[in-house]
Amino acid sequence: MAIVNRTPDSFYDRGATFAREEAMRRVDQVAAEGADIVDIGGVKAGPGAEVDVHEEIDRTAAFVAEVRERHPGLLISVDTWRHEVGLEVCRAGADLLNDSWGGADPLLAEVAAGAGAGLVCTHTGGLVPRTRPHRVEYDDVVADVIRRTTALAERAVALGVPRESVLIDPAHDFGKNTWQSLEVTRRTGELVATGWPVLVSLSNKDFIGESLGLPVDQRLNGTLAATALCAWHGAQVFRAHNVAETRQVLDMIAVLRNLRPPERVVRGLA
Repeated sequence: MAIVNRTPDSFYDRGATFAREEAMRRVDQVAAEGADIVDIGGVKAGPGAEVDVHEEIDRTAAFVAEVRERHPGLLISVDTWRHEVGLEVCRAGADLLNDSWGGADPLLAEVAAGAGAGLVCTHTGGLVPRTRPHRVEYDDVVADVIRRTTALAERAVALGVPRESVLIDPAHDFGKNTWQSLEVTRRTGELVATGWPVLVSLSNKDFIGESLGLPVDQRLNGTLAATALCAWHGAQVFRAHNVAETRQVLDMIAVLRNLRPPERVVRGLA
């Protein structure tokens, strides 16, 4: 899942794909690099300038329609927690609503059901959208992730979202400190064991930066290490800035898990 931010203030690319032309160039690039899904966002996840519903729709809906026309085989996801935005982007051709704030707007799941779209059910520990955690505590963070995300997933299915189109996301860094994000990463297998497909959004996150003492533009290697671990444990979707590198890691893990053969084997056989 490749990240395409239609925002001027995103934490990683600093607005590099805010302009429509640059955003479409990014979509073309990641499709060529092996992305299966593009995740289009119109609001920075963290604190920042206020973006109302109308502005978020302006940044996303028409662009979704353009991407759908240009790349008919690409799955289109939109990162939003607002049901009004979800309705418009589904009308424009979105396949998946990535609810990055864990059901903060319960009507979003109803929109997904009505549109026949998929839904990502995310754990934020009840955090208010666009706020940062402060000294958050859990008796068992993984148990809390499982309890909250599976409840959201079951609700979505009850509303009519196709079960095969529902994913759960532990949401590293959202409602969590670095210790808690690391714990979730180590125990990805427990999330996979719920039977719901697991999406992880690890790319250049603060828990990686704090683990290695690195700024946001130097976190690729750490991201790929965490990606490999989550893939080994069975996570299925990986939201990423660095698509080509992530694709190679996932392909290698798939070979190691005997889920696909090597591309070409001649060593010792000629």
